Amino acid sequence: MGYVNDTAMSLYVPPTLFHCVTGTWTQAAGQVAGTIVKKVNDANQTSTINIPIPVPSNSVALKGSLLKSIEIDFEIVTAAMEEVTAVVNKVTRGANTAVAVVAPQTFTYDTGNNTAAKRYAVGKHRMTLTITTPFWVDNDEEVLVELTVNQAGDTGVIELLGAVANFTLRM
Repeated sequence: MGYVNDTAMSLYVPPTLFHCVTGTWTQAAGQVAGTIVKKVNDANQTSTINIPIPVPSNSVALKGSLLKSIEIDFEIVTAAMEEVTAVVNKVTRGANTAVAVVAPQTFTYDTGNNTAAKRYAVGKHRMTLTITTPFWVDNDEEVLVELTVNQAGDTGVIELLGAVANFTLRM
């Protein structure tokens, strides 16, 4: 097998892999026929959603995945949210008897979601989180996006459609 250095790799993360920590979420048909979503209805609450980014990793430096950006697709229906924010965490596994270490990574939002008002507006969103300093994912690390959604009153509905990780794959 030859050397691989593909700078345009992407990995789709379906909403069925999202872990909703708070709130009553259901898997449902999406607004578009033939799609699925993770959905929370009419709840005046703040929800935390963990989105795993399962890209290939490697124990050898500069091999595996160089994570560059993460796109999160969601739709806000009926009423605007009060807040939608993201955090990109690199989690390093703890050695035997040690705990994991969580390190937030710096990123920028795309121009369509770079203000709070744009992120929580009613409509379809593709929010791109561009990693300020792309990093190689080591075999002792995982990447977890933490999305926080604060619903407005009890009429806001949000549907999580999926995510896409964009990276360089080197083998």
